[in-house]
Amino acid sequence: MTQPLLEVRHLRVEFPTRRGTLLALDDISFDIAPGEILGVVGESGAGKSLTGAAIIGLLDPPGRIAAGEIRLSGRRIDKLPDEQMRRVRGREIGAVFQDPLTSLNPLYTVGRQLVETITTHLELSAAQARARAIELLASTGIPAPEARIDHYPHQFSGGMRQRVVIALALAAQPKLIVADEPTTALDVSIQAQIIALLKRVCKEQGAAVMLVTHDMGVIAETCDRVAVMYAGRIAEIGPVADVIHRPAHPYTVGLMGSIPAMDEERERLQQIDGAMPRLTAIPPGCAFNPRCAQADERCRGQRPELVAAGATCAACWKPVSPEALR
Repeated sequence: MTQPLLEVRHLRVEFPTRRGTLLALDDISFDIAPGEILGVVGESGAGKSLTGAAIIGLLDPPGRIAAGEIRLSGRRIDKLPDEQMRRVRGREIGAVFQDPLTSLNPLYTVGRQLVETITTHLELSAAQARARAIELLASTGIPAPEARIDHYPHQFSGGMRQRVVIALALAAQPKLIVADEPTTALDVSIQAQIIALLKRVCKEQGAAVMLVTHDMGVIAETCDRVAVMYAGRIAEIGPVADVIHRPAHPYTVGLMGSIPAMDEERERLQQIDGAMPRLTAIPPGCAFNPRCAQADERCRGQRPELVAAGATCAACWKPVSPEALR
């Protein structure tokens, strides 16, 4: 077995407030292997982006990691001092965020921002760094990179800005890329190009990718495995084809049923009744139990752990059998 590049074990993130402590992530565990793309999916507020922020050390105060550990290539990184974590972030972990306008400084050319990132993490001269910046822009599909390197962010379209952000994330050849909703603000044709770019980078550089999104189409097209999150917990995790076509957790079944299928005739899509609980009112037992038609007393009183359920692992006392989905 290949040693995991990223190991997250029993991660717990809290936000202390005057009214008590909010539990945002509760006992999250998963691995990502070198060269693997792991998708993280779920409703808004499930904890997807927060998981990525915890990994790259960018939790907004007063958020804090209260328990668990995060290891990169076997080295624990969740307890590193800020200066050491800053060196890890960029050199070993690259980040791609949802809105490229908030990731790029509008006052500096994209070339200056790329060169600054490269020289911060790699021992290259300014001329070498500029040559690498042009190479990165070309590899991410920016036309005429020798000229565009001296342009400002506002002179690029949304899709091109996202390519620049990906180039920034790749500047120091990191082992892991955390991509938080990288295609959300883009139209469908540009989404496909960005997805193809991430897949190519993963293949060519051997980088692992944690792809946070709410779009199951992006997950199906891009990822090797997928983790489904609900109320700060992982509800199900497994190979992407199995999670999509043979889900075991009732929440995952509901998510898949809410996606229109081109090869089926349905007058109405399935829906999951109710809403995700607030962080201040997560129910005991399985967090999904108020919305689950199969829930019983055990579901309402005991929290299930992630256990094997067919080809995936699901945190459910009554996993759905593949026969029930036919």
